[in-house]
Amino acid sequence: MTPKADESSGPRLDERITGALVGAAVGDALGGPVEGYSPDQILERHGGRVHGVVGPWNGEDWRTARPIAPYHKGDGHVTDDTLMTHALIRVYATVRDHLDAYAIADHLVPDLMTNPRWIPELEAEALPLHRIFLAEKWLVARLHYGHVDPREAGVGNIVNCGAAMYMAPVGLVNAADPRAAYAEALDVAGAHQSSYGREAAGVFAAAVAAACSPGATPDSVVGACLSLARDGTREAIEKCCETAAAHGDFESALVPLREAVAPYDTVGPDYRRPSLGARRPSRLHAIEELPVALAMVLIAGGDFRRAVLGAVNYGRDCDSIATMAGAVAGALGSPVPEDWAKTVAEASRLDLWEPPRVLTEVAREVHARDVARRRAHEAAFETLEGRPCSA
Repeated sequence: MTPKADESSGPRLDERITGALVGAAVGDALGGPVEGYSPDQILERHGGRVHGVVGPWNGEDWRTARPIAPYHKGDGHVTDDTLMTHALIRVYATVRDHLDAYAIADHLVPDLMTNPRWIPELEAEALPLHRIFLAEKWLVARLHYGHVDPREAGVGNIVNCGAAMYMAPVGLVNAADPRAAYAEALDVAGAHQSSYGREAAGVFAAAVAAACSPGATPDSVVGACLSLARDGTREAIEKCCETAAAHGDFESALVPLREAVAPYDTVGPDYRRPSLGARRPSRLHAIEELPVALAMVLIAGGDFRRAVLGAVNYGRDCDSIATMAGAVAGALGSPVPEDWAKTVAEASRLDLWEPPRVLTEVAREVHARDVARRRAHEAAFETLEGRPCSA
């Protein structure tokens, strides 16, 4: 039986998990067709800003046009952000407890390698390994073929948003406990990333967990992130969110946000031609996606539609930016437009509502285990102190 929440606390756990995961998939699908382009290029290509699901950048030539071919980005198709998110949920469904780097080696990697699934951008059933980007293929190379300690396998990989983009489930399993979400995501992401890529995974999970807290607001989410984030990641979030405070709509914020995050971004001004210093480890830098996503949620006042459209029209790695903005806004309780969700589910041939149902069950089981473990520890500690346990 689903527990009832006090109306003053806002949406229930299952509603927040559904909002976050469906919202992330919708943001991913909306951002996919304009990924890699600038706001000006998007404006010119679409004769205005993107306001919903659009077709491929190159129209009917998507099968052959470079640099996107052979992927059908657009028309409501999710990308690897959603494929990886759903894969991580399957790991939770198997383990049914908190995860660590070994869970990635033992469960996620075999799933990517051996279980064919429908890949919307390929319009075919294939191994997820055949779709994921090089930074995710690293998981297979290092863990399956290299037999590297999972806790250290992320060292040497491209430092990008690859680990962060699918960490929403970690935040949801640790709903309302951003510190625990941060710690678990850092462990999980150790198999995939290092440096500020790993840090972003922890902070994004914390953002989603904080957004699930009763009474959460965009400001409280950012506050939770700043209390946990380190080094360049913290500074980038702070600067982007300070910039966001001066804007009431995403249009006026597009250029200022890019200027705010540029000192921390290693990719450089031309997203498709990364600089020589791109994606290398550094305590001074940050991925671009998370700070911009949080800023868009602030500008939108937590409204899902406005946050996601801001992320999409920002361009660059906007499918991941919109994935993150959609997850946070959805966890806050802002409704995902039904027409968008229906279009994306049908176009991608995915049941977007089954993963949230599964993860909600897992989150409740994990919480019950956490309570039992905590009580056992309390009793043990009281015994060590020579006092009777208050429980």
